[in-house]
Amino acid sequence: MKTCPQCKTQLPDEARFCLACGAAQSGAATSAAVRDGAIAQGAGATALGAGAVQAHDVGGDVVTGTKTETHYHGTTGPDPAQAAAERARERYLRAGQLSLSGIDPKVASEAEARLELSAVYTALLTLTPEECERLNTKRDCPPEALERGAGKRLSVVAQLERHPRLVLLGEPGSGKSTFVSFVALCLAGERLGRADINLGRLTEPLPREENDTRNPAPQPWTHGALLPVRVVLRDFAARGLPPAGERATAKHLWDFIVAELEAAALDAYAPHLAQTLQREGGLLLLDGLDEVPEAARRREQLKQAVEDFAATFRKVRVLVTSRTYAYQQQEWRLRDFAEAVLAPFTPGQIAHFVARWYQYIARLRGLHSADAEGRAELLRRAIFASDRLQALAERPLLLTLMASLHAWRGGSLPEKREELYADTVDLLLDWWERPKVVREKDQVIVQQPSLAEWLKIERDAVRTLLEQLAFAAHAGQPDLVGTADIPEGDLLSGLLRLSRNPEVKPARLVEYLSQRAGLLLPRGEGVYTFPHRTFQEYLAACHLTDHEYPDKVAELARDEPNRWREAALLAGAKAARGTASAVWSLVEALCYKDFAPGATLPEADAYGALLAGQALVENAALGEISPRNQPKARRVQVHLARLLETGGLNAVERVQAGVLLAHLGDPRPGVGLGVNGLPALVWCEIPAGPFLMGSSDDDEAAWGDEKPQHTVKIPMSYYISRYPVTQTQYAAFVKAGGYTERRYWTDAGWQRKEREDWAGPECYGTPFDLPNHPVVGVSWYEAVAFCRWLEEQLKAVNSKFQVWKADQLTTISVSPGAFNVRLPGEPEWEKAARGEDGRRYPWGNDMDAEQVNYEGTGIGATSAVGAFPGGASLYGVLDLSGNVWEWCRTKWEGNYRQYQNDVDPAGDARRVVRGGAFGSNDWGVRCAYRNCGLPYDRSGGQGFRVVLSLSTPDSVSLDSDALGL
Repeated sequence: MKTCPQCKTQLPDEARFCLACGAAQSGAATSAAVRDGAIAQGAGATALGAGAVQAHDVGGDVVTGTKTETHYHGTTGPDPAQAAAERARERYLRAGQLSLSGIDPKVASEAEARLELSAVYTALLTLTPEECERLNTKRDCPPEALERGAGKRLSVVAQLERHPRLVLLGEPGSGKSTFVSFVALCLAGERLGRADINLGRLTEPLPREENDTRNPAPQPWTHGALLPVRVVLRDFAARGLPPAGERATAKHLWDFIVAELEAAALDAYAPHLAQTLQREGGLLLLDGLDEVPEAARRREQLKQAVEDFAATFRKVRVLVTSRTYAYQQQEWRLRDFAEAVLAPFTPGQIAHFVARWYQYIARLRGLHSADAEGRAELLRRAIFASDRLQALAERPLLLTLMASLHAWRGGSLPEKREELYADTVDLLLDWWERPKVVREKDQVIVQQPSLAEWLKIERDAVRTLLEQLAFAAHAGQPDLVGTADIPEGDLLSGLLRLSRNPEVKPARLVEYLSQRAGLLLPRGEGVYTFPHRTFQEYLAACHLTDHEYPDKVAELARDEPNRWREAALLAGAKAARGTASAVWSLVEALCYKDFAPGATLPEADAYGALLAGQALVENAALGEISPRNQPKARRVQVHLARLLETGGLNAVERVQAGVLLAHLGDPRPGVGLGVNGLPALVWCEIPAGPFLMGSSDDDEAAWGDEKPQHTVKIPMSYYISRYPVTQTQYAAFVKAGGYTERRYWTDAGWQRKEREDWAGPECYGTPFDLPNHPVVGVSWYEAVAFCRWLEEQLKAVNSKFQVWKADQLTTISVSPGAFNVRLPGEPEWEKAARGEDGRRYPWGNDMDAEQVNYEGTGIGATSAVGAFPGGASLYGVLDLSGNVWEWCRTKWEGNYRQYQNDVDPAGDARRVVRGGAFGSNDWGVRCAYRNCGLPYDRSGGQGFRVVLSLSTPDSVSLDSDALGL
């Protein structure tokens, strides 16, 4: 026997090349072939052979191509190409696997913790900005396009098929990187002739939803087995970009790819790769745009390099992945790239994943198929029986953890994410605690003790150290994305300090850790990291729970919320599991100050209220708040309401505050119900007089139906509701039997209601159905019926109304019978929005994403009414631009040349809708923009507000002094 000088593998004396590393041995020929253009990029890369590569971690960089020969000078002998190909094929097989280390110890012990990606992968769906726009703003779209489900979700494959330049957006754990690995694997598998992982697997039909009887078709893909090249953008930014301030080009990205080839001794392949990409095209997979640090404008350089590469290699399709919110800034977006946002898993996708999961587990454990299906059914029932579990399961990462825990725990699951993370960490530590069979460098197989056994310490000591490391890494991480680097010296010194075994030395400990899968993984030379930011934040939270809780965690979260938000919430959840009062102590530490009415909250107090509200929603029994804790809850409510009223924090955070108020109770006037159970609307007075309606010819954003611009005179003042009608307010109409009383409905509306069996608005789920959000899914017929019902109720019980004027509330009295409640006419709506000066938006002439819930704000759904106070019109009316389209009572007319403002409620003519919605672009939320819908349309972006019209100008009297807020 002899030893390979490069990798120390024991070889037969006659061996002329090493089967382990491919190195030529003494007297061996050194002529090698790169089969089918197979190459590998990055540290530790290995050619996959016959059309595929693996680089970096599992599922890494894949490049495929045609055959290229590379010759090395040496003595003659057998060609080692066959051995290289066999080694490459083995690497390819591992490329299709994901690690289950520590997640399911039973599986890990039986199959080396390898999970075949192709066995469990479930097709991902997307919701695109274009689809939102089509659902909510497309002009003259057919009625069926606005029916529920019209916003058809396309698969990622369909998006990639459709767009040669695509940015795939999603939150952590939503499946972005998994899809990148999967598509590369399928393309490489097709070129390799694999029967199990190929284009057929890539394009297989989408999972079928319950009660869907249609036979699903394969996903579209007409581009064949493209050559895939995967680049981790964080690595490119670290090693491939030019010095700060210098413009980045396609050459920098190409040079990085070539450098990676050189590191793998495959630099001879670079000319062939360039030729293939130029002539035939390929698929460039750029993973992790959001993980590139912003320091020294590296992200701007990265954008330059990507755009230039796409322009240079015009035949190459490009897919870029990024977190959703990281891509919202306009200056960050890639030019000429379409966007697709990953949608949460649907019930059909969840069920499909669970079925495939247990089919795979059954193969590993030798379970009978009926047993596997039974276990899958138990997991499906557990998920769908709990709203919280189903919400967790909508994210692929958490669903994978839940499935693992379900298998390991014998059929039970934690409901809260903190408990889920806790159990997952326990699983990872359990994996460390198990003895492991390893192969030493001399090829001797040994039984390796657990880490705790080897160090002769308790497992809790290891856990405590990991918590300390997580806290320190999280506190010192320069960039608040991804996981922090943990220096090897910190880890080793911590373990050695704990160790009671004098035989444990640093070098041996490094070697030991390199052979262990657990909560820390090697990222590079001398650096470790957590496998996901989730674990880093959770372990940091555990540290905070045990050190000066709740004062320390509250101090950190108030001072630096973007860094400590999730850790603070997890710390509160962990503490609350021990005692329910712990969450209230955290709430008080986060939100402890009182402020004068109308005062703007300082930033620390604003964030404190936001986090306190989320902690309560996630952990407190809101229906059973003790008298002692009620003032604390009330303070949080008041502060959150003030954030919405004064515009504190940014738009996304205000929207989050609105969601929290939906659960805690929204105290703002005009949002909910009065003590009599009727909608407690707040009104804004719109004065009589002339105003400019429509758009001028020099307005480049104007459509023909907005012309000609003309003066309209409003003969008498009127009152319009400050907000759109909310879900809570509309629910009062439903509860009162509004759908069973014929007198509220037009003839055409009643006939449609009876035919369609309407019993309430169309349900679009969370967040659309939150109580303080505008009601959606209501037709024009239903809006009219609500108005007639509300008028009847108000005339019967009250003639006093709250009016918002000069930034304060007053109360007016209206003579009995001297008012009507109805939808606004189109001119009334436009004057309320733009005033008398013809402004473009309610707040002025310039678009500002902080003032409106539209496409550019990136919310992607309705928001609590009034969450954009800076978008108020001159008269104090809110949400006139964006959020939801609003029905008007006016029949649609194509332009203003023969405009009649026909408000006859009879018939089924199209009716005007105004204002744009959450998916509209900047021209769609202009005051003058017009749209229409059939009166039975029930879109998920369509709501309404109401008008209080007076019989005579003198029918109103001031009833009280200003109330203030």
